[in-house]
Amino acid sequence: MPIRVSLDRVLLERRMSLTELADRVGVTIANLSILKTGKARAVRFSTLSALCRELDCQPGDLLVYEPGPDDAPFDDEDG
Repeated sequence: MPIRVSLDRVLLERRMSLTELADRVGVTIANLSILKTGKARAVRFSTLSALCRELDCQPGDLLVYEPGPDDAPFDDEDG
């Protein structure tokens, strides 16, 4: 998937554990772990907002776009 989650890096920079973040945000550790390992297929804006609030960051600090070989550029004529 071309979207990579950098939650582990931000947690390390903030010296915060996944457990502490889960408590602050109100999300289970299991769900944060899925997000952290890149296995999540979606994230709610309310969750993203809470993560940014508690980590004092912007969404772009957590989400990075990395195109792969299967990510062809969008062609206006196709759509």
